[in-house]
Amino acid sequence: MQFCANKLDKKDFFGKSDPFMVFFRSNEDGTFTICHKTEVVKNTLNPVWQSFTIPVRALCNGDYDRTIKVEVYDWDRDGSHDFIGEFTTSYRELARGQSQFNVYEVVNPKKKIKKKKYVNSGTVTLLSFSVESECTFLDYIKGGTQINFTVAIDFTASNGNPSQSTSLHYMNPYQMNAYAMALKAVGEIIQDYDSDKMFPALGFGAKLPPDGRVSHEFPLNGNMENPYCNGIEGILEAYHQSLKKVQLYAAAVQDGSQYFVLLIITDGVISDMAQTKEAIVNAANLPMSIIIVGVGQAEFDAMVELDGDDIRISSRGKLAERDIVQFVPFRDYMDRTGNHVLSMARLAKDVLAEIPDQFISYMKSRGIKPNPSPPPYTPPDTPAHADLS
Repeated sequence: MQFCANKLDKKDFFGKSDPFMVFFRSNEDGTFTICHKTEVVKNTLNPVWQSFTIPVRALCNGDYDRTIKVEVYDWDRDGSHDFIGEFTTSYRELARGQSQFNVYEVVNPKKKIKKKKYVNSGTVTLLSFSVESECTFLDYIKGGTQINFTVAIDFTASNGNPSQSTSLHYMNPYQMNAYAMALKAVGEIIQDYDSDKMFPALGFGAKLPPDGRVSHEFPLNGNMENPYCNGIEGILEAYHQSLKKVQLYAAAVQDGSQYFVLLIITDGVISDMAQTKEAIVNAANLPMSIIIVGVGQAEFDAMVELDGDDIRISSRGKLAERDIVQFVPFRDYMDRTGNHVLSMARLAKDVLAEIPDQFISYMKSRGIKPNPSPPPYTPPDTPAHADLS
């Protein structure tokens, strides 16, 4: 929607007005809830506000005839904004688009009572209105988009010697280590989104036989030609190596038919932060998301920074196109009461919380719509039984 106003009341002593509008959705109990504020247009009585987008559910909760109240204010630096006036409308009225029906008188009830000759405090006109269907994560899944998960496990020396019990990779015969627990908890959830349950599983930061060279891309199953493991159990069985930067793996498919999710399980120690940021900024242009599960007791400040929820990460002055990283510290989900089922469910929920929105942000930015879902399966007609009576 986009609006403009004409001949609003002058509220500022040394200027005109700095108008903005506030939209309210009416609730079932007669109260109103703010659902949108426009920007402030400085020093004018005839503002043209920028167009904005708002979900229908936020505007009227899907009720096309529900009252929408709009208040117009003059902005003041100290926050004591001056009330200019108000009007009401509805989704059904707005849906008529630009017309005489969508020119609204802005009325100040107090002025109307006090001044007999008072007409209005200006008018607000709808300039444009359009409705766009929002595609959901499930729409794409139903349309055949494949979600491909790649697993990367950290084998750098900061994890400690696997033969010692202090190592995050220590293989205790009686219980899984932190890496295996995190992989199993998250993997058992994400594998249901992958149609063939075959995962490229790679490792990074380990010395490989026979020459002891350090590799930052080696298949967990030892097969350079086919690094895929069958399900999470297959990855756990192959659990002895690690991964490279998956953006090269994902770059070939950008038509919306596939989307890639890289799961990195690490102790959180980053020795090349600048290069890591650059890789993530570059990967933000690709159909992919990155899930980082931090294991151990290290400080995860660097991982929180990569997450980008508060401040979008940048590299060499270039801002990431979108937030593609979700970080969770595994230790926060260790239930001291012993209820591992519940704590692992919480972990999986938080790990996957941002994937649908990240997925939709990529598809929407590229203008990719989901394919229509196939018709529901109809079993073949059952042959009629012969009448033996």
